[in-house]
Amino acid sequence: MGNGGSSLTDLNLFSKSGVFTREQLDEYQDCTFFTRKDIIRLYRRFHGLNPQKVPTTMQGPTTQMIVLTFEEIEKMPELKENPFRRRICEVFSEDGTANLSFDSFLDMFSVLSEMAPLQLKLKYAFRIYDYDGDEYLGHDDLSQMIRSLTRDELSDEEVEFIIERIIEGSGI
Repeated sequence: MGNGGSSLTDLNLFSKSGVFTREQLDEYQDCTFFTRKDIIRLYRRFHGLNPQKVPTTMQGPTTQMIVLTFEEIEKMPELKENPFRRRICEVFSEDGTANLSFDSFLDMFSVLSEMAPLQLKLKYAFRIYDYDGDEYLGHDDLSQMIRSLTRDELSDEEVEFIIERIIEGSGI
């Protein structure tokens, strides 16, 4: 047990019965800011969110159809208390529903990781706050941001007051 063997060998990544093929891991590594070990660790977390739905091997074309619901994903400690958790998942989901495939899950963690460049993080942060997708942060976007931050506990008048102050303060 652990006496000299590499962690890649211990994880049994490249055998026919491994979680991913070598090609899949190479592709994931090329498209993210993660090592093979990180990818396997994130797969285990994805699998742990619904072990009945997520198979123990992700080889083959049908694995692309495995999607966890937002309700399953939002239980993760990184998202549980985040007022923007639904919006974050919507931005990273392939169809905007907040449900995530493993690829989308991996993309989300990659962009939010310490290794991702600031420009990429800023691009996605903007998309998260641009609720209407018009590439501007307007009145409706600010309203939805405020409602998310305050857990929808403010009246319409209070939200409007805050938006007016933000716009005043920005010099727009």
